[in-house]
Amino acid sequence: MDLTIIIVTWNTRDLLLECLDSVYKYIEGLDYKVFVVDNASDDGSAEAVRKNFPQAELIVNKENLGFIKANNLVLPFVSSRYAALLNSDTKLIPGAIESLVSFMDQNPNVGMAAPQYLNADGSKQNSFENFPSLASELLNKSLLKILFPQRYPSKRKEYHAPLAVDSVVGACMMVRTEAMKRVGYLDEDYFFFLDDTDWSHRMWRAGYEVFYVPQAQIYHVGGAATKKKIPVQTWIEYYRSMYIFFRKNKNFFSWLLFRLFRPVKLGINFLLTSAALILTLGKNKRLRDKWSVYFWLCLWHIRLCPNHMGLQKGANKGKK
Repeated sequence: MDLTIIIVTWNTRDLLLECLDSVYKYIEGLDYKVFVVDNASDDGSAEAVRKNFPQAELIVNKENLGFIKANNLVLPFVSSRYAALLNSDTKLIPGAIESLVSFMDQNPNVGMAAPQYLNADGSKQNSFENFPSLASELLNKSLLKILFPQRYPSKRKEYHAPLAVDSVVGACMMVRTEAMKRVGYLDEDYFFFLDDTDWSHRMWRAGYEVFYVPQAQIYHVGGAATKKKIPVQTWIEYYRSMYIFFRKNKNFFSWLLFRLFRPVKLGINFLLTSAALILTLGKNKRLRDKWSVYFWLCLWHIRLCPNHMGLQKGANKGKK
């Protein structure tokens, strides 16, 4: 078999059905199988899959295991040449998956690859990232990408050929099964974020390459199941994952500096946003939303970063 596609869903019923429709409609010339892992959705996702796509293998969890642990229910049993982890908020464009498979077939040292993600209007999203560093996380990442485009590549530049990158964004990650068996599966210390970054890091460390393939394109709603519904909890999980990544992949000095100064940066942002909110008499909704996120992030740090304040509340942590 060429490919195993794994789609993890949590309360994204309509998006999931659109995603599955695009998979079965547009993938041609490949021998593939689709697994849908439902993380205890209460919106009828599992029932809709059974009714509309009975050919998909459906796994229904009794609780929200998180993205990483849900994927790991399937990954150890993959026997195809490749595995593709596909977000439920994506829609394939004809030829996208075939382009990724073809590229990896022609480049046996590539362990992981990802396509170009597009917004609904066709504009580009970030499809790859640098590994987090003290510079990128304590300074202004956007400014670094403008000042040092070679060191910090971004969607601002048009790429016409596949590009070796530090890490791919995991809305559609295609992984070589042979490489996956060697480097291991997704790290369950992460609950939601930076699992793709950590996996990419382990690929490079094991001698495999990670590539962005611009010729392959898919639509990605982006955060439909997270930031639009529960922004504060989502940001908490992002911060937690970043701390875990530094602890696992950086030296002790870098981890300590990051652990000390990232909350300082957060506190400064909170104070500046508070001042701006006062000056605008609280009428700016964008500032109010930012203030709320900063407030809860600061409170989470003051409470020593408890799990229950993030997305892991009520979930079996496989643990990010």
